[in-house]
Amino acid sequence: MLLASNTAYLGRAILLVGFLAAFFGAFAAAVGARRNDPKTLKLVPRFVALTSVMALGAFAVMEWAMITRDFSLDYVQKVGSRATPSLYNFAAVWSALEGSILMWVLVLAGYLAAAAWWMRKRLNEPLVAWALAVMFAVLAFFFLISFGPANPFVIGAPGVTDGPGPNPLLQNHILVMFHPPILYLGYVGMTVPFAFAIAALITGKIEDGWLHLTRRWTVVAWGFLTFGIALGGWWSYEVLGWSGVWAWDPVENASLLPWITGTAYIHSVMVQERRGLLRVWNVSLLISTFSLTILGTFLTRSGVLNSVHAFSESDIGPWLLAMFGVVVALSLVLIFLRGDQLRAEGQVESLFSREGAFLVNNVLFAVFAFVVLLGTVFPLIVEALQNRQLVVGEPFFDQLTIPIGLTMLFIMAVAPVLPWRRDGRDTLSQRLLAPAVLGVVCLAFALLVGAGGIKPLLAFALGGFAAGSALRHLIRAVRVQRLRGFVGRANGGMIVHLGVILICVALAASNSFTRSQEIDLVVGRKVIFAGHTFELVDVVEQRDSRSQSVRALVSLDGGQAYAPSITKFTRIGMNVGTPSVRTTLTHDIYLTLEPPVRQDSGQARIKVFIKPMILWLWVGTSVMAIGTLLAVLPSRRRSTAGTDAIHEIRDEVIEK
Repeated sequence: MLLASNTAYLGRAILLVGFLAAFFGAFAAAVGARRNDPKTLKLVPRFVALTSVMALGAFAVMEWAMITRDFSLDYVQKVGSRATPSLYNFAAVWSALEGSILMWVLVLAGYLAAAAWWMRKRLNEPLVAWALAVMFAVLAFFFLISFGPANPFVIGAPGVTDGPGPNPLLQNHILVMFHPPILYLGYVGMTVPFAFAIAALITGKIEDGWLHLTRRWTVVAWGFLTFGIALGGWWSYEVLGWSGVWAWDPVENASLLPWITGTAYIHSVMVQERRGLLRVWNVSLLISTFSLTILGTFLTRSGVLNSVHAFSESDIGPWLLAMFGVVVALSLVLIFLRGDQLRAEGQVESLFSREGAFLVNNVLFAVFAFVVLLGTVFPLIVEALQNRQLVVGEPFFDQLTIPIGLTMLFIMAVAPVLPWRRDGRDTLSQRLLAPAVLGVVCLAFALLVGAGGIKPLLAFALGGFAAGSALRHLIRAVRVQRLRGFVGRANGGMIVHLGVILICVALAASNSFTRSQEIDLVVGRKVIFAGHTFELVDVVEQRDSRSQSVRALVSLDGGQAYAPSITKFTRIGMNVGTPSVRTTLTHDIYLTLEPPVRQDSGQARIKVFIKPMILWLWVGTSVMAIGTLLAVLPSRRRSTAGTDAIHEIRDEVIEK
C-alpha cells in the first residue's frame, strides 16, 4: 500500500511540476516577446525541456503501473486486468478518459519540443516566441485537467487485486495499438499552425512568413489525422461486425470535422501565398480546425454522446467547453483588431482561374463541415432544450454529403488545369480532353460490370475524370523534373488526389452494390449464395481466464476455412462478435456468426456480405500516405509568381 501511495504521489507530483513548467513557460515566452527581452527568452528552452520530461515521466509512470498491474490506482482498477494480454494491457493506458488526456499531454509536449528545436535559432523573434507561448498555454490547460478532473493517479479502493480490463472492443484487434496514437498525432499536431496563426495576429505580422513556417507542420498533422481516420475505418470493419467502415457515428464525425477544415486550409493557403487573397479565411480555418479538436475531445470524452466509440464518461465537459469558448472568443477579438491588415491585396478576377476554383472548393468544404457539424450537435441541442432524444442517422448525411462529394470530384479535375490570375476557359477543352476520355472509359467499365444507379455511376465517371487530371499533372511534372516530379506540395498533392479518388470510388461501389443474406449451415451440407459455396466444417469452443468464445469454421468455395466467432468476456458480461473476411482484388466475402450457437449442435447461422472493392479503400489510404510524405519533401523549384507564369506559357506551347 505504501508503494502504491508512492506511485500515486509521484504521478501527481510530476503532473503538478509539468503544469507549473508549462504555465511559467507561457509567461516567459509572452513577457520576453512583449518586452523583447533576450534574457527572459533564454528561459524558454529550459521550460520546454522540463515540460517534455514531465509529460514523458507521467506517461511512463502510468504505463508502469498498468504493466505491473498496480491495482492500488483507481484507473488501473477500471481498465486493467491480470487476464488481459500484455499487448492490450499496454494499450489500456489510452483506452479511457484519464489515459487519453495523458496521451494528449505527451503528444503536445512532443510537438512543443520539436517546434522549439526547429526554431531554436529564431527564439528571439516575437512571432516565434508568441507561438511557443500559445503552445505552452494549451499544454498547461491539459496538464491542469490531467492533474484535476481527469487525474489517472487517484488511489483506488483498498483490497482490489484485479479489474475487468479495457472495453472488450479494445482488446481484440492489433489496431488498438495504432489507431488512437496516430489520431492524436493528427489532432494535437494542429496546435502548431494554430499557435503561429494566433502569434501572427498578436504581433501584427500578417504577411505570409508564418504560412511558410507552418506549411509542413500542417501537412504532417493532416497526414496523421487522415491515416488515423482510415485506421479507425479499418478497425470498424474488422471488429464491429456490421461490414461497414463509416457510419456517421458522432465520434467519427468529431474526427472528420477538423480534417475537413484542415483540408480546406491546405488548399486555400496556396491562394494567399500566390495572390495575397483569403487571409481572413485562412486564419479562420486554422482557428476552426484547432477549435474542432477541442470540441471533438469534448464529444468523445465527456460522456454526452452515446456512441460505440465513446468509452468514457467524466466531469471534464465544462472544462473543455470553457476552453473551446476562450479559444473562439479570443480568436474573434484578434481577427477584429487586425481586420485592416487582413484585408486582401486583390480579388478573384474569374471563377475559371485557379484561385476561383479554390474559392469554390472552399465553399464546398464549408458546407460539408456545416452539414456534419449540424448532424452531430443538433441532437445534443434538442436533448438539452426539450429533454428528448433525437437520432440523426446515415440517410441525412448521405443525402446531403454525396452531392457535395461528387461536386468536389469535378472540381478536383478542373482546378489543376486552370491558370493563375486569368480566365482559363479557352484552354479547358484542350487540357481536359484526356481526363474526360478516362472518365468515359471508367463509366463504360462500370456499366460493363453491371453497375447501376445514378450516384455510383457518377462516382465512377467523375473519379476517372479527376484521376485523369491528376495523372496529366504528374506526367508533365515527370517530363520536366524526372523523378523529382513526384516530390513537392503540388506533385505530392496530386498523388494524394489519386488516393482520395480510389477511396471515393471504392466507397460508392461497396455501399451501393453490397449483397447480404443470412444462411443456416449444417455440418456436411453446402449452401450456395452469390456464386460462392459455403460449408460448415465444425463449431469450436474455447475458454480462458478472461473469456469464452465459440467459432464456426466455414469452408469457402471448398478451400480455406474461415472462422467468424462470438466471444463473451466473463468479467464484463459483454458479448463481442468478430467477423472473418476473405479479401480479393474485386470484392470481400465478409462472414459474421449470429447467436445463439452451441458447439454440440452441428449447425450455425452465418450472415454473409459480398462487398465490392473494399481492398481499394486501403490501397487508396496507402496512396494518400505516400502522397502526403512526398508533399512535405522540399521540391527543387521555388513557387513564385514568375515561375508560375513561365510554366503556364510552357504548357500552352506544348499543347499547341
